[in-house]
Amino acid sequence: MQEWILSFMEEFGYFGIFLMIALENLFPPIPSEVILTFGGFMTTQTDLTVLGVIIASTAGSVAGAVALYGLGLLVDVKRLEKIIDRYGNILRLKREDLYKADAWFDRYGIWTVFFCRMVPLIRSLISIPAGMSNMPFILFLVFTTLGTIIWNTILVILGARLGESWEDILSFMDVYSNVAYALIAMTGILVVIWYIRKRKKHSA
Repeated sequence: MQEWILSFMEEFGYFGIFLMIALENLFPPIPSEVILTFGGFMTTQTDLTVLGVIIASTAGSVAGAVALYGLGLLVDVKRLEKIIDRYGNILRLKREDLYKADAWFDRYGIWTVFFCRMVPLIRSLISIPAGMSNMPFILFLVFTTLGTIIWNTILVILGARLGESWEDILSFMDVYSNVAYALIAMTGILVVIWYIRKRKKHSA
């Protein structure tokens, strides 16, 4: 798949970068770090510019994120209420849990979207809960764009600086991804422990 992505980008330039990054948001297994660093490398071999690649990739990223945000809107809280009412006993979830999660996202969602746009895989999926929580579209668009610009700019510039050695960054990105996932998992575990203790204390 990687060879096909790279050849497509070489053939179609900015449009190829835009389309590949948009698809990366919709299908996270397509690696954005490959697209962006190779796009940076292309600026050393073609008429493409670093700024042009950043703009094209950011536009593609935001387009894909907006599509997933729209998907989240279709699976809103009311639909989830019906699912919980039907399968809540199996999932061990109550409506109150859904409301608390939704309230948490209402409070911290914009920063969650911003920082998650710089974490591989999660950077795409975070758009769905943003839509599900009915985050104001303008706020979603602004913070998605800001996080995306930072991520894209760093990787495109690295690709341009490394030149033909652009693939060297991929091994580092694997380490970065694993560390980010570990931190997110640890945070999630701590939140679950805190929530369980709080419920036990309240029950007592």
